[in-house]
Amino acid sequence: MVGCFVRTWAQCAALIVPLMLLSAGPALAQKPMNPTGVWASPGGNTRLRIQPCGKQICGKVAWASPKAKADAARGGHPDLIGMQLFENFARTGPNTFEGRVFVPDINRRFNGRMTMTSPKTIEVRGCIGNRTGCRTQVWTRYS
Repeated sequence: MVGCFVRTWAQCAALIVPLMLLSAGPALAQKPMNPTGVWASPGGNTRLRIQPCGKQICGKVAWASPKAKADAARGGHPDLIGMQLFENFARTGPNTFEGRVFVPDINRRFNGRMTMTSPKTIEVRGCIGNRTGCRTQVWTRYS
């Protein structure tokens, strides 16, 4: 046995396996974070309430600045407050969700991925096609 200076395979495995688990620790020990709550957009113009919607989660506009309301109205959506922007997001990993993102300014839906990068930040990525034409934003927890 190269590199293991003990007498038996069992003794060697007893030393190596814990070391392997320690090196993989962050991936194995990653605990799911809870995305529910109110989140502010990068510019602070919109706040979204993320909440359970059946077995999935969704995000509805809880507050919007006058600018955000005007942009949505130009896209054909004068009633931005209460509008669902994150649709049918299902957990695909400990802190990753996939679903649809609605952008009222341009009246379009995109494939979306939401990743909780910390308890206070989420990275939201929307793509036109299968990982093409993508845009990413980092939202921060408001409450």
